[in-house]
Amino acid sequence: MDFVSGLPRTRRGHDSIWVIVDRLTKSAHFLPVKTTFGADQLAQLFIKEIVRLHGVPVSIYWNSFLIALDTKLNLTTAFHLESNGQSERTIQTLENMLRACIIEFQGN
Repeated sequence: MDFVSGLPRTRRGHDSIWVIVDRLTKSAHFLPVKTTFGADQLAQLFIKEIVRLHGVPVSIYWNSFLIALDTKLNLTTAFHLESNGQSERTIQTLENMLRACIIEFQGN
């Protein structure tokens, strides 16, 4: 998960995009958000948009799976650009698509 911020404000007041990438399938979700959203609002949005489509993440399964494999899970550090390459690449693609749309529809 990551955020693209500093975007022009929409009519509904959104000024950021919440990028959620499934690390297994590489599928991505782009959710419009406001920089003022708190954790409770993001949690509700996650339930509404992600859990609705994919179900509740089964971290209990993953914990058991990691124990069975005798492996350790290393979590990424927030705001460390090199730690989440898949999300960063997805965000770069999203930014390129947004730039193309702005150029194409600039007069509309």
